[in-house]
Amino acid sequence: MACWGSLARMKIYTRTGDDGETGLLGGQRVSKAHQLIEVCGSLDEANSWLGLVRCEPLDDRIDQLLTQIQSRLFDLGSRVAACQTESTRAADFPVSCIEDLESAIDDWDSTLPPLEAFILPSGCEAGCRLHMARSVCRRAERQLVALMETLGSKELKLEMMYLNRLSDLLFVLARSVNQVAGKLETNWTANRLGSSD
Repeated sequence: MACWGSLARMKIYTRTGDDGETGLLGGQRVSKAHQLIEVCGSLDEANSWLGLVRCEPLDDRIDQLLTQIQSRLFDLGSRVAACQTESTRAADFPVSCIEDLESAIDDWDSTLPPLEAFILPSGCEAGCRLHMARSVCRRAERQLVALMETLGSKELKLEMMYLNRLSDLLFVLARSVNQVAGKLETNWTANRLGSSD
């Protein structure tokens, strides 16, 4: 995964992954099917979905917030890629990253009507893309929890908390952009046996 390597100019292809392994920060090589790489892959996918969201016309504050989050996801990926090595090249990940998300959740949620039911992922294009990013973020969180359990370590607990809050923020932002676009939310209608509907 060249994205976690040196910032110096390097070739796009290295041929070092042709045997199904990839390098971690610190030089250790692992299978591309390793749990750690699965987490990094989901982080990359979530980041790509956020890039796709930013293709849409957005409130400047949301665009700036998503840009910051994309950088934090790279930071988080570097932390995961270094968790089994002695590398000192991983980005810092202070608790303020989580506090920033909580503040943004509170700010954006305060502009929305209270939820009275579960809602279906839907709405305008940006809203649907935010829901996709949210669901990938949830997957990354589950994979990170599994990795931590496998390693028997809580070293990445802040990163896990960040992903948890991020998925909440993306849900709130999806509601917000749908509200601005005039898209009504669709409530979940549970299938009940014997219902008269």
